[in-house]
Amino acid sequence: MNTETIDNIKMIAETAKEFAEKNIRPNIMEWDESQTFPKDLFHQLGEMGFMGIVIPEQYGGSGLGYHEYVTILDEISQVDPSIGLSLAAHNSLCTNHIYEFGNEEQRNKWLPQLASGKVIGAWGLTEHNTGSDSGGMSTTAVKDGDGWIINGAKNFITHAISGDIAVVMTRTGEKGAKNNSTAFVLEKGMAGFFSGKKENKLGMRASETAELIFDNVRVPDSHRLGEVGEGFKQAMKILDGGRISIAALSLGTARGAYKAALKYAKERHQFGKSISEFQAVNFMLADMATEIDASELLIQRAATLKNAKQKMTREGAMAKLYASEACVRISNNAVQIFGGYGYTKDFPAEKFYRDSKLCTIGEGTSEIQRLVIGRDITK
Repeated sequence: MNTETIDNIKMIAETAKEFAEKNIRPNIMEWDESQTFPKDLFHQLGEMGFMGIVIPEQYGGSGLGYHEYVTILDEISQVDPSIGLSLAAHNSLCTNHIYEFGNEEQRNKWLPQLASGKVIGAWGLTEHNTGSDSGGMSTTAVKDGDGWIINGAKNFITHAISGDIAVVMTRTGEKGAKNNSTAFVLEKGMAGFFSGKKENKLGMRASETAELIFDNVRVPDSHRLGEVGEGFKQAMKILDGGRISIAALSLGTARGAYKAALKYAKERHQFGKSISEFQAVNFMLADMATEIDASELLIQRAATLKNAKQKMTREGAMAKLYASEACVRISNNAVQIFGGYGYTKDFPAEKFYRDSKLCTIGEGTSEIQRLVIGRDITK
């Protein structure tokens, strides 16, 4: 990165940090305990330009690159990972899918609303019986005159209740067949399109997760993204970028846990000295710091390739795999350093610990990342 880019990233980091300290930190535990999705906060994030980070300015976005995107997610997630998760889902899944695969009419129709934060986006791929086996999805779209009829359901969908627009993958061919999926944009208010059960989650509790249900939803063909049968291919390309998002979320979560643990270790005294001076704790902190730096380097490599529009499937999977698993280890160690206090809600370690586990599951489990990496290096 050149000096101008580095200076710009530093400025963006400071802006995101100030916003998070002022608008997010005071509400963390209230949102977590009540499982409240703070929709108004995301309208504010839109005013900051954080809801269409990589979307070009001509469509109402900020026109920034993936290094800036990673920086914003990192800073927000250091304060509250659940807000980082929702920010990532809105930006890299729904909004980016429309940008990458929508035509000009579709981009101009939906992207300015999404980038402004006035409209919240959702993205539907996962189903109850088809998590990673998306080729066998049960949600169908059947051609009907000049439109389509969609039936089925999606689960574990971020913003399924509060979202205004959803990009949904449907099956338009036989189960297990190639090119059997097509993507559509659905808007809340369409007859038969509604939300189902809200999940009661271990962590990331301020990021809303629920079902999307489709009961004979009639969707005009103008809401179809790309060609019929291209939905799965589109989704896989979107998930390439999504892995950078979850890796950045993991990085911020890990960094937040590490900073809290380091501060506590310096302040907590036993036997006449801070516990940070004891080798067992000191080595733990050293490993945490090293894994954070290694995660960041993998993420920045993937971001560089993404900015250059080069293939980065393996690099994105590596970044997501390593950063997410490191995040869980670091958050676990943070609780250990806090000792008994780490098990209470009076200190931040327990929340980072609860939030961290989602990073190894969302947008492709660690096992799927290993599958992607293994196939790429042996082909």
